[in-house]
Amino acid sequence: MSNRQIGTLVLVIAMMIVAVSVLFTNNLARALQIEEQKNMAIWAEATQQLINAGENDDIDFVSSVIEQNITIPVYICDAEGNILASRNVEKQIVESNQLKPEDHHGPIELKIDEDTTQYIYWDDSGLLIRLRYVPYAQFALIFIFIAVAVITMLTGQRSEENRLWVGLSKETAHQLGTPISSLNAWQMLLAEKYPDDEYIPQMKRDIDRLQIIADRFQKIGSEPDLNAENLIPVVQSAVTYMRARTSNRITIDDACLNGVERIVMLNAPLMQWVVENLMKNAVDAISGNGSITFQLHENEHDVMLDITDTGRGMDSAIQRRIFEPGFTSKDRGWGLGLPLAKRVVEQYHGGKLLLKSSQLGVGTTFRIVLKKPEHR
Repeated sequence: MSNRQIGTLVLVIAMMIVAVSVLFTNNLARALQIEEQKNMAIWAEATQQLINAGENDDIDFVSSVIEQNITIPVYICDAEGNILASRNVEKQIVESNQLKPEDHHGPIELKIDEDTTQYIYWDDSGLLIRLRYVPYAQFALIFIFIAVAVITMLTGQRSEENRLWVGLSKETAHQLGTPISSLNAWQMLLAEKYPDDEYIPQMKRDIDRLQIIADRFQKIGSEPDLNAENLIPVVQSAVTYMRARTSNRITIDDACLNGVERIVMLNAPLMQWVVENLMKNAVDAISGNGSITFQLHENEHDVMLDITDTGRGMDSAIQRRIFEPGFTSKDRGWGLGLPLAKRVVEQYHGGKLLLKSSQLGVGTTFRIVLKKPEHR
């Protein structure tokens, strides 16, 4: 059973518990209210008997019935709502000496004499009032339980994903290490035997590139060191690498990078990889002629780098999922590039990688946000 199915099951069970609890508590509250109404009828009858009692009548039982009411607030009022007597009522209410009949239960008429009628009103007991709040308290507790369960589940899932990322990165770096060492050795032998061969230096550059990739994966699997560095050379290095491997039909406009300096907290090899990855996605999105444009922005705390392409763009459904591990809109691909880039920017650098805009047939803009050293 998946985490989503478990979460749905927990939610359904919680809702069933709430529904049953509310139904049971409401039924109990109604039963208690009916019981209190009956008790008030008996109390009113006992009070009427006490008023009508003669000198020789035994009133002990009647008095005991009246005295037994220690929970239900009772008011005896005249026709204008003035409080004449009360029981189990707070002092400030009695001192107000005025009752709004519509806010209370009743009335029950109380005949004092042929010309005088008083009226009995009452409120719900404290027990009944508290009982009505029980479902809300239960709902709150169940909501807290669900929230804690979901947070725990998501935290566990995120921790598991983190372990998978680290394991995958370290294993990739480890697996690349042996063939890179062998390639280096073969390249050195070939260089000694054919010192004038024009292809061997290119082979050396490709091997060095593989070593850089392995080092990046090793850093992704570990906590990288961040230094206050100029972002511009890092981006320019990525642009230089990608320009040599991009069709002449795609122009790369990085004029905004010339002659400027933007100091941020970064790990240069990892950030260069992020820029290369975004540029590769931009190249893949462009069919035929197109352009990739860089723009720089900054505020008091951050430096923002926008990378815009004139590719096919994305619809809203794809936009919502582009940072999900394993999701890809390409015919080929693992769907790991953008999620990994987002992890590098946000978890390792404390910045943000976000999709700024995308429109079908127009293009896409990604934004990298990095902290300045003094605001780290």
